[in-house]
This record gives sequence, structure tokens and C-alpha cells, in this order.
Amino acid sequence: MIKIAPSILAADMMNMREEIELVDKNGAEYIHIDVMDGHYVNNIAFGPNMVKALRPFTKKKLDVHLMITPVAKYIDDFIKAGSDIISFHPDADKKSREIIKQIKSNNCKVGIAIHPNIKINDIDEFLEDIDCVIVMTVVPGFGGQKFMHSEINKIVELNNIKKNRNLNF
Repeated sequence: MIKIAPSILAADMMNMREEIELVDKNGAEYIHIDVMDGHYVNNIAFGPNMVKALRPFTKKKLDVHLMITPVAKYIDDFIKAGSDIISFHPDADKKSREIIKQIKSNNCKVGIAIHPNIKINDIDEFLEDIDCVIVMTVVPGFGGQKFMHSEINKIVELNNIKKNRNLNF
């Protein structure tokens, strides 16, 4: 199922509450929070404090996309801050299986995000244990990029896998 999850990365930071309320009122199902640490990607944006600050403004799901490395040592901070869904890039931390278990054991949904350089085969081992997949249609970490049409093939491939294996991500 497709969900609408506008990213706050494009929001007016000086009016964050109003921006959140606007997307809340107009049908967004999730609020997407892109977290960047300057290591996995070159840019820096947000952290657990932003999740914590936004939590009181919305009852919508806070969909946190971690573009950080390492991932494992920061998971608890994002859970405590109020994340409903935490997605991460498995190529950013060798402890992907442990991270999935850690997130799920805290009643939080878990997702895998895949960089355009990552193939579906590279994440296949996780598909039965996750709740969602973010197919990156741009190179993570930079705004203003053109949509990479080649990534549609991954969406089709994931949908076929989902149907053939009766998966729920």
C-alpha cells in the first residue's frame, strides 16, 4: 500500500508547527523526517531532538529515515523521541539484523531504505522481517535532484516479490 509522507526537509523551519499542521490537515498519512549525519551522506539534517519537538504537534505517524552511520547506537534515541517508523540503509551498518530486532522489540515499525546503487538482491534477506521499503529515486543526502526513472524497476521488482511471497511490507 502506498502512503503519502511529505518530508519536513522541504519545510519552512521557522514555521515548523504550521507546516506540520498544514500537511496534517490536507491528507498526509505520515510525516517523513530525513536524518543525515555528514557520514553516510555529506549533509547534516535533524536528529532525535527534531523528532521529539514535532511529536506534540501531530498524531500522524513520524516516519524517520536514517541516513547515518553507524545506525545501531542511535536507534534508542529515535525511539524515545517518538518515532513510529524507523527506516535505515543496511549498507550503513553491519548490524542490520540486530537493528531490525531492536526497532521491532520497541513496538516501532522498521523499514529498509535502498540507495540507487543497491540491488533488491542485496536486501532480500530482510524483506520478511520489515514493515516497509523506501526506494530512493535520488542519491540520498542532496535536495533538488532529478527523479531517477531507473528506480521504478526496483518498485516493480519489490511488488512482484511481495505478491509471490505474500509479504506485508
